[in-house]
Amino acid sequence: MPEVFNFCAGPAMLPAAVMAKAQKEFINWNNTGCSVMELSHRSSIYMAMATQAEADLRDLMAIPDNYKVLFCHGGGRGQFSAVPLNLLPQGKSADYIVNGSWSKAAAIEAKNFGDINVINIRETHDNGRVSLTAVDKWPLSADAAYVHYCPNETVDGIEINDIPDTNGVPLVADMSSTILSHEIDVTKFALIYAGAQKNIGPSGLTIVIVREDLLGEGKGNAQQATPCIMNYQTSANNNSMYNTPPTYAWYLAGLVFQWLKELGGVKAIAKVNQAKAELLYQTIDKSDFYQNNIEQQYRSKMNIPFWLTDESLNEQFLSQAEQQGLMALEGHRAVGGMRASIYNAMPIEGVQALVDFMQKFEQETK
Repeated sequence: MPEVFNFCAGPAMLPAAVMAKAQKEFINWNNTGCSVMELSHRSSIYMAMATQAEADLRDLMAIPDNYKVLFCHGGGRGQFSAVPLNLLPQGKSADYIVNGSWSKAAAIEAKNFGDINVINIRETHDNGRVSLTAVDKWPLSADAAYVHYCPNETVDGIEINDIPDTNGVPLVADMSSTILSHEIDVTKFALIYAGAQKNIGPSGLTIVIVREDLLGEGKGNAQQATPCIMNYQTSANNNSMYNTPPTYAWYLAGLVFQWLKELGGVKAIAKVNQAKAELLYQTIDKSDFYQNNIEQQYRSKMNIPFWLTDESLNEQFLSQAEQQGLMALEGHRAVGGMRASIYNAMPIEGVQALVDFMQKFEQETK
């Protein structure tokens, strides 16, 4: 059987070294005679692991002390509700930048909780190429409660590399598919959230990094109707353990953080990610058999959609790819085609295997 490389957009592959360590520790973690998933989240040994995981994430992202790091339930969609419930007081509005499927979904959900100003920045040219309005041209509201955007759209393969200047308005980012993939200045953001199942760990865990001055009903931010499980202040007050957190996912995330630090941190993995993306995009661009319709400056480095010019070959492509151990390459149902998600855990060998297959398939099919 060929080596398997999983290109799924999420839940995505985890680092092989992390999976091997978790397997070894599965029924006897830290010589407790128990699995970590069986231990109380309030036990001293589990809390020490949780504290270390947070410390490692803070180190990896250079998160300042005036930001809380929360380990939450609910995935990214849970934060589509939690963000306006915590940050959108009555009588205020929030700007939502829409450049793809997930930012659109976030805006639709936020409308359930307050006044939302939707700003569409996606542009499709006559030649079919997709581009975006430059960040300095966004028509932002000077008095918005916050500005929400999604730097990387997994479905559409669109990435916004420049951090917008919001002139003091709190900036909120859904980084589910790009967190830890390259260095960012956390201080440019008021709140960052990320579902774990792409670059952090298994599904079921969501990371929230929130500046302390945004917390609390006393500051006029959190709505009174905010459920306790979604209230950032409640979570912060209880060290993300107001109720039982997703304990095993938290443990696995901690292993991923350790793995990333051993590799040299975010700066080191960013170089690998750049090389992976360049390798795949160069293969697509040099061919008239494959195509990508995103303008170069907005191409995602994590999620690379591509289409066969002869779409009648799609099923054949996918079938043969799976036979070669190249899994989950079918594009999202909303856009079709193919999609290769190449998060941190995807080694460059996996992208090379995909490129080799693509070139071979093209030669044999033309």
